[in-house]
Amino acid sequence: MSIPVLICDDSAMARKQMARTLPKEWDVEITYAANGAEGLDAIRAGKGEVVFLDLNMPVMDGYEVLQTVQQQDLPALIIVVSGDIQIKAHERVKALGALDFIQKPVSADAVSNILQDYGILTLTQKDIADEAPMMKVDLRDACQEIANVAMGRAADLLAKLLDVFVLLPIPNVNVLEVSELTMALKSTEESETVSALCQGFIGAGIAGEALLLFHDSSFKDMAKLMGLANPEDKNTEIEVLIDTGNVLIGAFLSGISEQLDMKFSQNHPIVLGRQCTVNELIHDNAEKWHRTLAMEINYRIEDHNIQCDLLLLFTEDSIPTLSYKLGYLLD
Repeated sequence: MSIPVLICDDSAMARKQMARTLPKEWDVEITYAANGAEGLDAIRAGKGEVVFLDLNMPVMDGYEVLQTVQQQDLPALIIVVSGDIQIKAHERVKALGALDFIQKPVSADAVSNILQDYGILTLTQKDIADEAPMMKVDLRDACQEIANVAMGRAADLLAKLLDVFVLLPIPNVNVLEVSELTMALKSTEESETVSALCQGFIGAGIAGEALLLFHDSSFKDMAKLMGLANPEDKNTEIEVLIDTGNVLIGAFLSGISEQLDMKFSQNHPIVLGRQCTVNELIHDNAEKWHRTLAMEINYRIEDHNIQCDLLLLFTEDSIPTLSYKLGYLLD
């Protein structure tokens, strides 16, 4: 009898990759869900005896799903599959009843080992390989998924350095005109002033700029976490901005390059603006950013008044190479 398996992830690319990593001989019937609410409906309908669950999803995230399954004692063995690799994220999902944790991008060996370790894997000759390719994955979805993984790498490094828990959003990915960049930064209030750092990067056929928008109200708390003296000093603020940029931009680009199997060279960071609005920043630098593929991530640190936006702006000429590289992840 086939085992009902649920793959719950808001990314079509991630669902497809997850399905392809399941052992081909495992007799399963797969159901897909694009958010936590859909996932719970599937579990209640008996379609999720084994669940592979993402954490960052719209409508209802993975933490909420785990909490509901635990509270209602729903019959599901849940394995979390996430790009959020922070130690505290592991601890929290285990406390909420998750069986185990798999880091994105998923490998077939990691899945097989966990299934065997917990005695879940029962083998037949059923081949599920043809089920995953039926899902349609577009460029935006694929970019959002690689951004999700890279975002988790950067957050994990920041969390370890500062001994904090970094709250992660769903990455926002869009092809934008420069006039739309301000609108894309939904997390930044119009009344909030920011300081900005820019760092160019280039690889084989891919180039762009990483833009870190650090909310000015966050400087004091961040300086204290970093153990810096005189947290309100202007020079200290510049140091905080550059150090945060080095961590987040460097780790994020490293996560992207690993997934695309390519290397990026990075320019020296440049401070673009100090205590200005996003509108002013974009207006003053409009000539640098024309039509662009933008990845936006809003990082927040739990229990601290710290918020910053990381924006990766890929040139329009980079899009064909990105599409080509991402095609290999889907084959």
